[in-house]
Amino acid sequence: MNKFNDLYDFIDFAKSNRKYPSNTANGLKSALKIFEKELNLDELNSINLIEDNIDEIFINVVSKNKDKNIGSLNTYKARFLKIIHDYQKYGIDPSKMQGWNTSQKNINHKLAKKDTLDKRQDKIGTTISDHTNTPVHKIELSLRKDIKSVIIIPKDINIKEVKMLKTILDSLVLE
Repeated sequence: MNKFNDLYDFIDFAKSNRKYPSNTANGLKSALKIFEKELNLDELNSINLIEDNIDEIFINVVSKNKDKNIGSLNTYKARFLKIIHDYQKYGIDPSKMQGWNTSQKNINHKLAKKDTLDKRQDKIGTTISDHTNTPVHKIELSLRKDIKSVIIIPKDINIKEVKMLKTILDSLVLE
């Protein structure tokens, strides 16, 4: 029977096999920790039972974490379900791990291609502003020594967009 603690081992195994980058593995473990507190003994001993009860478990997670943004909690739920899905697909039979193609490789390829295009543009000597003729606020913050963040937002940002940005920023926090 597949137990909840097997998920922690699977994350470490997937990380060591380069299926999850370190930051992804840490985010997945954070999600496990939040949900683990709300699982009963039967659920801790059965991943299938967790899946069956995920809606009730999530309600408990939300009620115990009222100080957290619902968007963040939904992100944790998505991470939690992702790790369960990945575990069922690749963790139960570790030989399937070899056939696991991560989308991260595609993202890295696209980023490398974009960097090449950006370097070509720099050689030509042309730069185009991302926000030409768009009224924006540009906010630069020093987060730590030698670490800064630059945020460019439209001046007419609405509450829905602010909530979406807040949810995204909240999901980046590693506990």
